[in-house]
Amino acid sequence: MAGCSQQRLIVMFLCLIGIVSATDLTSSAVSLADYELSTTFYLLKCPLGLFTINNLVTAAVRKESRMGASLLRLHFHDCFVQGCDASVLLKNTATFTGEQGAFPNANSLRGFEVIDNIKAKLEILCPGVFSCADILAVAARDSVVALGGLGWQVRLGRRDSTTASLSGANSDLPAPFLGLNDLVAAFQKKGFTVNEMVALSGAHTIGSARCLTFRSRAYNDSDIEPSYANFLRSNCPKSGGDDNLSPIDIATKDIFDNAYYRNLLSKKGLFHSDQQLYSGSFTDSKVKDYATYPSLFKSDFAKAMLKMSNLSPLTGAQGQIRKVCSRVN
Repeated sequence: MAGCSQQRLIVMFLCLIGIVSATDLTSSAVSLADYELSTTFYLLKCPLGLFTINNLVTAAVRKESRMGASLLRLHFHDCFVQGCDASVLLKNTATFTGEQGAFPNANSLRGFEVIDNIKAKLEILCPGVFSCADILAVAARDSVVALGGLGWQVRLGRRDSTTASLSGANSDLPAPFLGLNDLVAAFQKKGFTVNEMVALSGAHTIGSARCLTFRSRAYNDSDIEPSYANFLRSNCPKSGGDDNLSPIDIATKDIFDNAYYRNLLSKKGLFHSDQQLYSGSFTDSKVKDYATYPSLFKSDFAKAMLKMSNLSPLTGAQGQIRKVCSRVN
């Protein structure tokens, strides 16, 4: 009996590390998904699952800071298409077309090997239990925490899709060339307010981007600080060099902070869509708030991420639990 009690205590402790390692932040919006998903979903089914994900994500980010942004982006690019169902992880086959070849994803999504490694470890611990969609959601949270952001309590119990939508990825993922009104519309389509859109855009405080995505801004936009434009042009010629990288946040590219918004005040947004958030319009005041109050940004970002992670999950008997994240069973 004593041994059983000790074992239960260890299990509970490890679960709490995974679930409450993030600050408890609750979104004011309550959806059906809130009732179908639960922070304790794997408490008995896979008690070491969250602990394992946290360890592997933290190690991957320590090895390469940029990986944190890549894992966060994978979750975003998953949820904004069919919902948070791991459809973004499905590779093309002779009879199946996935989302990785969509314009916003092609030659830019990364971090698949980290997700595959996590899944392989979880399949040893608890075969056929932990979904790839939940791995993406937890890995995104743990990546933000590893780089200095606040966490959120990820609700779990998503299942994996057996479908993907190339057309949806091309149409629904916000492009870096969008103007403010189109940017707002893209987020409103998924149920986000203007303020939540501004907060989620702060994900660009980490990571790098390809020349192809910001060339037009570097050479054609007028609302860009001249020395910053020259800096971008030095690594992004008018032709060629499409895959050359520049940090999205020129100040602190490997730290999850509010420098992204301070950059916008100085006309140093990397993407056209970034600078549109501070362009003399209705989002200016929120950008100023986040530039001034870093804790406000981190808190609002965590709340918006919690909401995003609940977009149209598959639950119950829907979908499946993939054995390998890149293909259906």
